This record gives sequence, structure tokens and C-alpha cells, in this order.
Amino acid sequence: MLITNMEVPWKLPHIILPKPASSSMRPQGAVRRGAIKSTLKEELQEKSDGSSEKGDEVGEEKLSPEEESASEPVNLEVIGTNTGPTMFRLPSQDSLSGENTVSEEMLAEEARKKSKEEEAAAKERAAQRQQLAIEELVQSERNYLRMLQICSVDIRSSLQQLQPPLANLDRLFLYIEDVMEVSSRLLSLLDRRPSGEPQFLQTLCDSFLSLSSDIEAAYKEYLAYYNQISIVENSYKQKEALWNEIVRIIKASAPEVNASSLSFFLVMPVQRIARYPLLLQTIQKHTDTSHPAFKLLEKTALTSIALNCRINEYKRFREVADKYKKTETLTIKDKINRLNPHSIAKKTARFSQQLKHETGIKPKLVDEEFDAFEGFFNILEHGILVLLENVETYLLHLQRFLDCRTEEFDLDMDGEKSPICYKEITTALRQWILPTFEKRMRTLIHKPLCALRDLLVGPRNLIRKRLDKLLDFEMIESKSTLSYDEQAVANTYRTINTLLLNELPRFNGLALQMIWSMLGTFSCMHKDLAADMEQLFQSFAQQLPHSHLHPSAFWEWAESAVLESAKKLQTVCQNVEDTLNAPVVQPLSPSSQRRLKQLTDKHGSGKIYQVASTVVGSRDLDLNLARGELVAILSEADTRGDKRRWLVDAGGRRGYAPSSKLIRYHQAMEDPPPSPHLIVPLDVTGKRRHSYTPESQPMPMRVVRQPYFQVIAAYDFTARGNHEVSLRVGEPVCVLEPYDKRGNREWSLVEAISGQRGYVPSNYLSMKPVEARPPGFVF
Repeated sequence: MLITNMEVPWKLPHIILPKPASSSMRPQGAVRRGAIKSTLKEELQEKSDGSSEKGDEVGEEKLSPEEESASEPVNLEVIGTNTGPTMFRLPSQDSLSGENTVSEEMLAEEARKKSKEEEAAAKERAAQRQQLAIEELVQSERNYLRMLQICSVDIRSSLQQLQPPLANLDRLFLYIEDVMEVSSRLLSLLDRRPSGEPQFLQTLCDSFLSLSSDIEAAYKEYLAYYNQISIVENSYKQKEALWNEIVRIIKASAPEVNASSLSFFLVMPVQRIARYPLLLQTIQKHTDTSHPAFKLLEKTALTSIALNCRINEYKRFREVADKYKKTETLTIKDKINRLNPHSIAKKTARFSQQLKHETGIKPKLVDEEFDAFEGFFNILEHGILVLLENVETYLLHLQRFLDCRTEEFDLDMDGEKSPICYKEITTALRQWILPTFEKRMRTLIHKPLCALRDLLVGPRNLIRKRLDKLLDFEMIESKSTLSYDEQAVANTYRTINTLLLNELPRFNGLALQMIWSMLGTFSCMHKDLAADMEQLFQSFAQQLPHSHLHPSAFWEWAESAVLESAKKLQTVCQNVEDTLNAPVVQPLSPSSQRRLKQLTDKHGSGKIYQVASTVVGSRDLDLNLARGELVAILSEADTRGDKRRWLVDAGGRRGYAPSSKLIRYHQAMEDPPPSPHLIVPLDVTGKRRHSYTPESQPMPMRVVRQPYFQVIAAYDFTARGNHEVSLRVGEPVCVLEPYDKRGNREWSLVEAISGQRGYVPSNYLSMKPVEARPPGFVF
């Protein structure tokens, strides 16, 4: 058979014949396509190894490098018959390129398979790491909560049993209960689904996001207070014996951990809140972006970071507030010791800036929002102080009422029902109802008001410090570049201003809410008091004489009885006041007589006054005067026109004295000038008020007709108070008592024609004979 379609080059290409699959040749001399592909692979392998191999039927001729690079392996197609010789036909160019494409596809397929296997292995490793990170978050949260429980329960209970009790022990564990509560809630939400389930990541994110606000509220207070916890613990360390006992309790309560101080446990919340972002970011790192909960996990991680930032900012604000809201009680010496060139320069600059504001040289930086909050705070502060003052006055009056036990006095009304009922009712009021009301008043009203008053100090100091920092800030505001110290000043002002803008409205709202609550409590307490008193009176209602009256008639009787009793009480009070304010004339000492003569010669007798009670000067130019001291009035007003302060001469000393404590001095003349209206009988010389008393009247041995005498006013007298009465010359009077309540005969209690009663000087009275027995007779 002839060979067709064969192009023979000048030299045959490199031909590699496949080895037979078996010892016998295939029939028809045909070569399978698979054998050709195997031959190509073997040739590529042999090329890479650089080895040569001889064929069984066709030998190889070694080619030069140029020939090898120009020639390519060619697969021959075997053509033959059963009887004829075997012939070879060279493949065409198209068949050779097709075989190369098949080889490249096979290699790419193997590479893709290998890549998929590696990707699957990487995903499996990432899933394992994600699960480990999730388990670490959950398990570390359990261990963290267990440590806090050991600290706040076991260790705390043991420390409370120490004798003497530890000072500030409750402050050491302040706010830790809130941290434990929010951690316990987080674990309870996570325990609803096993950590190995695919949906657990979704549960973890939802749980953390739902508790983020509670976590922030609990941890920010604990972290802001942590410095005080360290101070309390350091105070314990100062006492060696006490600290050794505390360490022993700690090791006995938690033997599984190597703890030697309370800070080992108390610092855990500070570390835990900062670890949440790290754990969540680790879970996010090992979570595929195609995971259903990846977006939620990313949001949770960002929320934890923002939560830590807000807590740190709040802690910084609290540190600034704690620094400036303290009230220091410094002596003058301490203030002088604090003075230095820097502080003097700073205070001088602030004063200069304030002066520029007041004079209008430089405008003041105005913050309307802050000014509104400050104005409301000032009103609130004034209202709280006034309310507290009123409550204290109310309690004082209530205590005085309870101290006055009128039911214990003998009223000489035994056998009557009204006094008996009154005593029983008053006893019940003073022993049970009113003391209970007073105790509730002090607990629910007075004590909270005092606490609220103390809380006003912090905001007030911060507002004052803000004004100082504002003056400093205004001086550097216009500068383009700030130094380190100037930047610190600006940051301090902004911090205080931001803190007040955020916290002052909350404080105002809570304070106002407390005031309204206390006023409501005050009203409810009075309602309860009225109910208790009504119940008490109803038990005695049938025993009272007017219980049978109709309600309208009863109230009419009650009003008339109250008004009548009020008039009687007013009369009694007036009598007591007249008795207490009765003038007292003391005999003058020799020095006082000399001063009287000196003042009379200098100013006249009409300007001589006597000090009614001791005067202690409280203002400039005020005099200290003793009771009974004589002064002369120079002016009945001070330099400002105040008529309550008189300018007086105290015999060399001049100054001001209260006009209410000065009374006109009436000298007791031994021989007063004769009255033109005085009629003296033939056998009676001019008798004055002090001569008609029974002790000084001679009794005649034999009286045929004894004349009667009428007491009259020998001189004009003007009353200076309610306890005295004004008289005109010749006006008849009725002598009620020839002395005052203290037995002093220099004053007499008389009744004028108008019916008014009061005291007058005894030497201003005289007698005249009358034929009929006058109402103011002597004998």
C-alpha cells in the first residue's frame, strides 16, 4: 500500500513510538489515541530530566540543540494490513495543536482541583479558629463573673466580720454589683443557644448590642470611681496587721488563684471592658465575609470600640469635675503660702480681663445655652435653700409645741368632761401622733433636702471655675498657634464647658423632680396627720358637750368660740407684755449723777435718754452701752436717714445706738414745782403722790370731818409705749397700784378718764381735796 499525505523533510523529525501494551502487537497494526497521549507525557517528562531513551523498533538519533529546538515530537499514524508491512503516516498540523490544548486543559483542571482543596482546608481552619475565639469569649466571661462573685460575696462577707469594722468597706465595693448584674444578663442570653450551632454568632451579636447601653452605664461609673477604690485599699495597707489579715482572708477565699491583694479582683472590670473589642475583632478576623452574621458582627465590634471611647471620655470628665468641684477650707496663712509669681500673674490677667468686660473695652464670650442652664440652677438653688429654711422653722415650732405639755398642769376642773377629754386627746397627740409625724418629716423631707443642699456645692464650684477658665481662654482664643500650656488651658475650658452643658440640665431636672416629690410627700403626710387626728377626735366626739349639734351649727359655734378665745388670749398677751415692759427706774450712782449733770448742762434735760437694755454694737461707729446708762440724743437718724439708729452722746463717747432700746429719762425730783391746779387744804401741806400713801398719812386722834382727795396729774406726760398712758395737767386719774410690778414706787399704775390704763411717774401726780368721795380716793 502506498503512503499518502506525507511531507518528508530533509531530515525526519524526532519520532517517539509508543511501547506496546503487551508482548504481541495489536491486530491491524492500529495505535490508540490514548497511547499517543501517554507518549506525549512521557516525552515531556524525558525532556525535563534531560535523558534519552532508545525505542524497541526505531532508534533515536541525537540532534543538535538547534535541531531539537526546531523539531517537535510528532505522532505517527500506523497504516497497514494483516499481510502487508506496517506503514506510518505523519499527523497534520491541526492534529498536533489539538493535542497540546488537551494537555493544557488537563493541567489547569488539576490546578483548579488543588486550589479548591486548599480553599476548603483554609475555610475549615478559619471556622475552627472562629469557634475557638467564640468559646474563649464565653468561657472568659464565665470565669470573670465567678471571680467577681468570690470578691463581692465571699471576701466581702469575711471582711465585714472583722473587729473593729473596716472603715469605708462599702465604698470599696461600690458599683461592682451593677457590673456583675450586666455580666450575668449577658451570659444568660448566650446560654439560650449552644456555642457550637451555626446561629450562635447571630445570638452573640444580638445579645451584646441589646445590652450595650447597660454595659456602658455600669462600667463607666465603676471606672470613674476606681481611683477612690485604690485610695481606700491603700489606706488599709498603711496598717500592717490589718493588711496581713485581709491578705489571709483573700487567700483562704480564693485558693485556686494566686491573689495577694483586693486589686487583683477589683481591677478585672477595668480590664474586661477593654478586652471586648479585642475578642470581637478576633472573631471577625476568622469569619468569612459571606457569613450571614458578618455585617452584624462588624457592627458589634465597632459598637464595643465606641463604647470604650465614651467610657474613657466620661472618666476624663469625672476626673476634671472631681478636681475642681472640691471645696477647700484654707486659712489666710495657707492662701499666702500658695501665692507664687505664676498664680499672681494668672489672677492679675483674669482681673484685667474681667475689668475689660465690665467697662465694655472688650466683648465677653456669650454662651446662651449655658447661661440659660446657669440661670435655672440659680433659681433652683435659691428655692432649695428657702424651702429648707422653712422646713427647719416648721420643725422648730413643732418641737416647741411638743415641749409645752399643758395637759400636765392642774386646771382645777376635776369632774368635768371637757378637761378630761382634752387631756386624753392632747396626751395622744404628744405621745404618738405628733412624734410619729415629726420623725417622718425629718426622714422624708428634712434629710433629703439637706443632702440636696450639699449636692449644690459641686455644680456651684464648677460654674465658678468655668468662669475663671473662660477668662483664660478668651486671652488665647485669637492666637493662631498655641503652646503646650495654652493648649492645656483651652482643653480644660472645653472639658468643663462640655461637662456642664451635658450634666447641668440633668442635675436641674433631677433636683426639680426631687423637690416636687418632697412637696407631694409633705402634702400626703399632712393628709395622714389629719386622718389620724380625725380618727382620734371621733373616739371622743360623743363625750363632748356640743357633739349633738348639726354640722352647720357646730361650725358656727366653733368659730365664735375660737374668736372669743382669741380675744381673751390677746388680752392676756397684752397684759404680759405690759408687765414685762414696765419701766424700771434705778437709783443713780455718783458717776451717773455726774454724767447726768454734764449732759443736762450741755444738751438740756429734754434730750436725756436712758438705755432700757444692753446695747452691743454690730456695725461701725456703734456704741456698747449698759442697761440704765444715760445718753443725750444728738440726731434722731444716721447719715443715711435711717431713724432706727440715733446719734447719741454717752458723756464723751459719741456713736450710734438703736432707738428701740432708748427711753426718755424722767428725773425723780424731790420737790417738783407746784401745780397751779393743786388745791391744798389748810391743815395739809402740799402732798405729792409719794405723800398720800397709807404708810405716810397721819391718823388724827379725833376727826369731825375728814376731807376726800382726788389724785390728778400735776404735769403733762406723754406715753412712750403701750405700757404707759398719756396725761394732761389737771386730769383726774384713779390709782390702781402705787408701784410697778417690781415694787418700785417711782412709777404708779393708773386709769385715766378714757378708761386707758398704764404707768406714769409717781412724782407727776398730786392731790386736791374734793367734797364727794372720788373714784380714785386714797382714804
